[in-house]
Amino acid sequence: MNKKTALITGASRGIGKAIATLFAENGYNVLINYNNSEKEALDLYNELKSRGFAVDTYKADVSKKEEVNLMVNYCIGQFEGIDVLVNNAGISKTNLFTDISYEEWDEVISTNLNSVFYTTKKALQYMIPQMSGKIINISSIWGMVGGSYEVHYSTSKAAIIGMSKALAKELGPSNIQVNCIAPGVIQTDMLDNIEDDALEALRQETPLMRLGTVEDIANCALFLASDKSNFITGQVISPNGGFVIV
Repeated sequence: MNKKTALITGASRGIGKAIATLFAENGYNVLINYNNSEKEALDLYNELKSRGFAVDTYKADVSKKEEVNLMVNYCIGQFEGIDVLVNNAGISKTNLFTDISYEEWDEVISTNLNSVFYTTKKALQYMIPQMSGKIINISSIWGMVGGSYEVHYSTSKAAIIGMSKALAKELGPSNIQVNCIAPGVIQTDMLDNIEDDALEALRQETPLMRLGTVEDIANCALFLASDKSNFITGQVISPNGGFVIV
């Protein structure tokens, strides 16, 4: 039985790293995409290879379609297929809406949203003919309910939710499931600049009385990639400890 292959964007740190690690541990071939975090990507690659897992790395700016196309082709060449695409790469910016520059807006939309379009469009060239595939898009609770001082970020993440729902309807006849994970407040380096008292306030606002971990999100992604989720598509799953309930 051939192993399944997962391409994970932004996989060198944080949530992406946790997803890549868990998928490798569960028998997937994993292509670790990175752009700026080369050291972190190579450290992850070396760690997983030393444990006998089938992994590789690829440097690509996923906001550029030419680089995305080459990356997906590389994945096919190395692992002879692509079964799971996890669109995780993204950036977070905080600014008053009136202070957001045109350049900052374009950067957030291009990195967070256009990248999902580029990678998905290319991956579907292989998934549609094989009549199978799993696409998992990482959004955010702020894509569900909006976040002040993060209008551009919230916009990009809300658009990912809309794209996932629409694409799920379109790809259903091809037996391709498209789902969205909208994480809550997760302990990653994105929280490094937040004061301890502010983090404690976030914990207190969370019914489960803790912040999320990257493993919480990775476990959700692994389920959506598995055969256990074959009748689930077009859904938004939000591991957020009850911070947002809709």
